[in-house]
Amino acid sequence: MSARFAVTYRVRSDAASIAARAEAIAVEQSVEMPVAAIESEAVLRDIVGRVEDIADRGEGVFAVRIALATATIGDDAGQFLNMVFGNTSLHADVELEACEIPQNLAARLGGPRIGIPGLRARLGVQGRAFTGSALKPQGLDPEALAALAGRLADGGLDFIKDDHGLADQAYSPFAARVPACAAAIAAAAKRTGHPTRYIPSITGNLDQMRAQLRLVRDLGLDCAMVVPLLAGVANVQAIRAEFPDIALFAHPSFGGAARVAPELLLGQLMPLLGADAVIFPNHGGRFGYTPATCRRLADAARSAPVPALPVPAGGMTLARTPELLDFYGPDTMLLVGGNLLMARARIAEEAAAFARAVAQHPYAQDHDGH
Repeated sequence: MSARFAVTYRVRSDAASIAARAEAIAVEQSVEMPVAAIESEAVLRDIVGRVEDIADRGEGVFAVRIALATATIGDDAGQFLNMVFGNTSLHADVELEACEIPQNLAARLGGPRIGIPGLRARLGVQGRAFTGSALKPQGLDPEALAALAGRLADGGLDFIKDDHGLADQAYSPFAARVPACAAAIAAAAKRTGHPTRYIPSITGNLDQMRAQLRLVRDLGLDCAMVVPLLAGVANVQAIRAEFPDIALFAHPSFGGAARVAPELLLGQLMPLLGADAVIFPNHGGRFGYTPATCRRLADAARSAPVPALPVPAGGMTLARTPELLDFYGPDTMLLVGGNLLMARARIAEEAAAFARAVAQHPYAQDHDGH
């Protein structure tokens, strides 16, 4: 009997049809053909998906738990997504809700290499949340972005990342922008004594991402950001293997294009595919995630074998810092972008105030024994 792993789908159906609908999903996500046409006993026994449970959630919604064969995955992240939600993602009545991934499959797919412990060790930060901001807006040239990066770093922030919209545009080419921003942040780090990290955004095809990461490495940087759903999850696996010392921050762009539960897609699958930190929309900001979704997402990220860093973002404000630290705890990074940039000439001072608010939060004092 082959090894299997369980996948749960949220299905809209009536009670009379749900059993047949569940069987259809099990077939679609395994062999994708009439089972009656399969002659191989081994395929019928070991490969065809099996419906394990159907739970009525009420109001025409059912949770359907299906066991899929681990053998169908190989070591390919793209094939993993294909098998758990390939053709079925085209059906408007189904959402992918959860995956129970066995340890041997998780190990084959990768997982974080650095995660929270490695990031804490690199920055010498213990017992408090990380702080971060983003370089915006698009349209600035490398010199202007570098000046902004330096002012943010003068505030003693832990991380300063490219906005995910920064790529290799004519007005700010990657090869010019990244060295300029890296130099500005390094100079500020010398002034402050705090090892602020720069997170360039890696984009393009696999060859372009590799070339960009080689430049990142040559500049002495040890972090980068990628959008797995645009770059391709198999490509993320490839760069994770080739650049093991670079911490990967996964951005959620395009994450709303599929009917996959956010806590699964961003909280569990992104770390599974190699993300050391996962950026996601915070509750109460510009996006519609609920507090419960955000908590499950953050908990899922921190449950990876090497805990990945949850990074709530999107409409964050400095005024919410105490509330969000209470909500997420110290193993998180607060990413404040536009609200911090509103300070304009006082960006360094506002960044410093943000850093102090995080450093002085009560859990940090408790951790340090003060």
